[in-house]
Amino acid sequence: MTAARRDALRGLLRAAELDALLVTDLVNVRYLTGFTGSNGALLVHVDGDAASRFCTDGRYRTQSAQEVSDLETVIDRGSALALARVARGLVGFESGHVTVDEHAALCEAAEHARLERAPGLVQQLRLIKDDAEIAVLREACAAADAALGDLIAAGGLVPGRTEREVALDLENRMRAHGADGPSFETILAAGAHSAIPHHRPTDAVLRRGDLVKMDFGALVGGYHSDMTRTVVLGPAAGWQRELYALVAASQEAGRKALALGADVADVDAAARSVIDDAGRGDEFVHGLGHGVGLEIHEPPALAKSGAGTLAAGMAVTVEPGVYLEGRGGVRIEDTLVVRAAGPELLTLTTKELLEI
Repeated sequence: MTAARRDALRGLLRAAELDALLVTDLVNVRYLTGFTGSNGALLVHVDGDAASRFCTDGRYRTQSAQEVSDLETVIDRGSALALARVARGLVGFESGHVTVDEHAALCEAAEHARLERAPGLVQQLRLIKDDAEIAVLREACAAADAALGDLIAAGGLVPGRTEREVALDLENRMRAHGADGPSFETILAAGAHSAIPHHRPTDAVLRRGDLVKMDFGALVGGYHSDMTRTVVLGPAAGWQRELYALVAASQEAGRKALALGADVADVDAAARSVIDDAGRGDEFVHGLGHGVGLEIHEPPALAKSGAGTLAAGMAVTVEPGVYLEGRGGVRIEDTLVVRAAGPELLTLTTKELLEI
C-alpha cells in the first residue's frame, strides 16, 4: 500500500524533473511509509525504493523495523539532515513545512545535491483516498455515530449537566467504540453558546429549551472523522424549528452538489444560496466544508475562495450553519466520499431534529 503511494509520487517527481523528494512533514512520512513515530524523514528517489532511504532516531529502531520494513533505514537523531547528506542530484523539499533556519541547515548538509522548493506534491496524492483509507474513515465515522447514539440512549443529554461533562462523556464513548481518541477538541455548545461556531466547552449548565450543538469526531488509525449534530432539550420553539429546517435544506443542497468535476466554490454556493435566499446569508460565517483524512482539515476547501474540482475518492465534510448571536445556532455536518454514482455518506446519525 505505502509502496504504491511512493510509486505514484515518483510520477510527480518525474514531471517536476526532480531526482528525489526529501519528505519532512510527519503526516506525509506516515502516508508514504506507515511510520507513526515523532521523528522521521524520508528521501524518495525517482529510481525506486532501492535508492530511497528512511531515517529516524534510536528510540524508534524497533518500531521502524516493523512499520517501515520495506525501506533501508538510517538511524540518526537529525533525520532530515542525515538524508540531505546522502542525497544526490536535484532534490525537492517540502518548503511549506521547512523553516528558514532549517532550509539553511539542509543546504549546508546537502553537499552533493541541490535543493529546490517542491511544495504540495504529497498532498496532491493525499487528496484522493484509496480503499484502505476510506475503510478506516468508515470505522472512525462509525465510532462517532455509535458514541452519540449511546450518549442519547443513556440520558447523557439532559438539563443539569455541564458542557464539559457532556463533551468528556462523548469522547470517552468514542474510545469505548474503538477510537484512539477524539479527532479534535469536541465542540459542545448549549443555549446562546451554540451561536458561537467554535465554542469551547465550559462549566455552563445545559437547560431545558436549549439548542445543543455537538461538533466532534473519532480518531482511528491516524484518520479523522468529523460530524455535527444539533438537538433541542425538550420541545423545540418555533424559531428553532425554522432555523433547523433552513440549515437542513442547505446541507442537503450541499450534499447533492458533490458531483465529479464540480467546482468546489460551486458546491459552497449551492448550499449557501439556500441560506442567502432566506435572508440569513450574513449569519453563515464560514466555508461549507473541508477535506478530512490524516489531518482533520485537509484540501480541498469547499468555500467561496476554494479552488479546484471534485474527483472520485475525495473525503469531505458538508457543514453549513446559521448562528443567531445571543440566541442560538444550528450546524449540521456529515463526512462523505465523492463517488461517480453520488456521494457516499459515512456519518449515519439521523439529521432529523431531535427533541430530547
